[in-house]
Amino acid sequence: MNDLGDIVAVMIGVAVDTPFSYKVPFSMELTIGSIVLVPLGTRQVFGVVWGKPKDNKAHNRLKDISKKFDTLPLSKELMQTIDFVADYTLAKKGMVLRACLPDIKSLNKPSPITAYQLSGKKAERQTNARTKVIDLLANGMAWSKSAIVKETKVSPSVIKGLLEQGVLAKVDLPAPAFIKSPDPDFAPLELNKEQKAALENLRNQEEGFCVTLLDGVTGGGKTEVFFERVADCLKAEKQALILLPEIALTNMFIKRFTKRFGVEPAQWHSGLSASQRSKTWRAVMDGSARVVIGARSALFLPFNQLSLIVVDEEHDGAYKQSDGINYSARDMAIVRAKFADAKIILSSATPSIESKSNALSKKYQHVLLKTRFANAKLPDIKIIDMKQDGSQKEHWIAPALLEEIDKTIKRKEQVLLFLNRRGYAPMTLCRSCGYQFQCENCSTWMVEHRQAHILMCHHCGKTISKPKICPQCEKPDCLTPVGPGIERISQEVKELFPSARQIVLSSDLGSPEQIKQSLSEIENGDYDIIIGTQLIAKGHHFEMLTLVGVIDADLGLAHGDPRAGEKTFQILTQVSGRSGRAKKSGKAYLQTFFPDHPVMLAMKAQDSEAFYAYEIKVRKEGGLPPFGRLAALIISASSHDDATNYARSLLLSAPKPTNLKNSDDLKIFGPADAPLTLIRGRYRVRILIQSEKTFDLSGYVRFWLKIANKPKGNIKVQVDIDPMSFH
Repeated sequence: MNDLGDIVAVMIGVAVDTPFSYKVPFSMELTIGSIVLVPLGTRQVFGVVWGKPKDNKAHNRLKDISKKFDTLPLSKELMQTIDFVADYTLAKKGMVLRACLPDIKSLNKPSPITAYQLSGKKAERQTNARTKVIDLLANGMAWSKSAIVKETKVSPSVIKGLLEQGVLAKVDLPAPAFIKSPDPDFAPLELNKEQKAALENLRNQEEGFCVTLLDGVTGGGKTEVFFERVADCLKAEKQALILLPEIALTNMFIKRFTKRFGVEPAQWHSGLSASQRSKTWRAVMDGSARVVIGARSALFLPFNQLSLIVVDEEHDGAYKQSDGINYSARDMAIVRAKFADAKIILSSATPSIESKSNALSKKYQHVLLKTRFANAKLPDIKIIDMKQDGSQKEHWIAPALLEEIDKTIKRKEQVLLFLNRRGYAPMTLCRSCGYQFQCENCSTWMVEHRQAHILMCHHCGKTISKPKICPQCEKPDCLTPVGPGIERISQEVKELFPSARQIVLSSDLGSPEQIKQSLSEIENGDYDIIIGTQLIAKGHHFEMLTLVGVIDADLGLAHGDPRAGEKTFQILTQVSGRSGRAKKSGKAYLQTFFPDHPVMLAMKAQDSEAFYAYEIKVRKEGGLPPFGRLAALIISASSHDDATNYARSLLLSAPKPTNLKNSDDLKIFGPADAPLTLIRGRYRVRILIQSEKTFDLSGYVRFWLKIANKPKGNIKVQVDIDPMSFH
């Protein structure tokens, strides 16, 4: 008998907000959370039983559920998380559910392995090959065909012949376990006094949900501390999730995890094959995957015993998904931890303003690590004023930094030169007529990639071969690069340090496996000078690296972004923190045209608390997060007029809330062209809504869009609650 009755509400993984009603076939046992296959029009789609329908009408027209999959049901806390994410971000609930459901291969039980063992019957004709097989199986164990062939070096036809004679019998063995469980006692870490105190603080928290900011200097040993909390979780036979912002950080992290726990953790990110993802999904659901390390989408895996979530580098902008479902994995991880009654650790050397403010106001637990592990010292940071002590014309590395590079490589130590700009030059123009190469699909310059002999748009990916003549004035040999990218810095390094071994690292210069190999070579000391983008700025531990040079420390400050100061401080602190992480002391040189900017003053004084105090004060005065709320509406169309006109009509329909104490508690700005007005052939216009902290901004935007005229033609409206980017 089915407790839910003969009709159930099924949420399906398509762009819908409400569940559909289906009939339950006789003898099919369902519970809330059961994963099913249901008909939708002419298709069969995945769905999850969401409960009882609101009404039981139209029995005769309802379709039957086609199949119930042999898996555990989705947990109540995951279903609550799906409801919350959809409601908060205004995404369709079915699309959030879709992020939780795998392909059909993951939902079907793994096929058993066919193996062979002796039946007791004698072979009709004994040969050397047959004897090898019979001797191997004489102990009664069952072996797979491939294992027999590998061990005995016989042909598969020998096994076939013995099977046909009845000498061998087929048996089905269960599929092997996907992954060995990490051992919490494999190699316990030796923690210093400060780390032990931090760990005790974490262990002494009350039972149930708790958010902790693990706030420590770069190289302070935060990873070792939360590894021991993972060990506690394993001892309690629970599951843990560790979120990382980028795949590039995964390889080194896995090495550290394996060294501590004896085996690799389960992984979840876009670099996995479909087969690997299927195995991981099923192992998470059945509990055999005890620890998962993954990118933001791992948040939606079907844990049933989730006890701990760690968000490493919690400040990182990569945790915000900007296409499809616009959600912050960090913020929604806190939501899931609350529904699961689990602990969550937010770990960072440069916490977000939101997390730092919540910790200072006691909303979060706050655990500090103030000193580097193994008595390593923080790097000595020097500011180079490029207006006074800048580089020569057509060069980008200041003399003071060049002198320090020379000293460092002579000491057989490593140098990291950081510039968060891919390619050779960000712009190409004609010296004769001033023509600038812009992308025809986006309002951005085409970036020169000299190694590939192309100009590329970094937004839509459009590429063209670098021309030899100007397309406007048709003069030859007049095209010149403007500004540096990492390839241009590499060229300068080759000219100035021809004997130095150098490597250039960015996301477009190799596959994940090639980048993994390059990082391993850097760790082994195969290079003297590393030139890289944000890929190399965080999460890496290179013991021979003692000098960091930031070529353009102002790069992140030039976009009018309310978070520009915070983001710049974070990336400069992170990249400077790669220096001097072992026994040798380190230095970091920051090249800037604004040495008196609060970010540069804080970096020079190594006074992060002063920076946070300043930034929190500015945010509070402006009513910006975490002291107020923001939401963005991005209207896009293939015509600029269409986008602008619809945005204006949308603004006119904005409702006036009646539950605010004063009119200043809700402000609407715009419509205005987005800083990047044209992307992939679509013009973009933005409306920004600002409200006081406790106002239901998601509900307000939902009601606004409900009463507004619906967009027609190719006009689209994208909703971004808590925007991280203002482009």
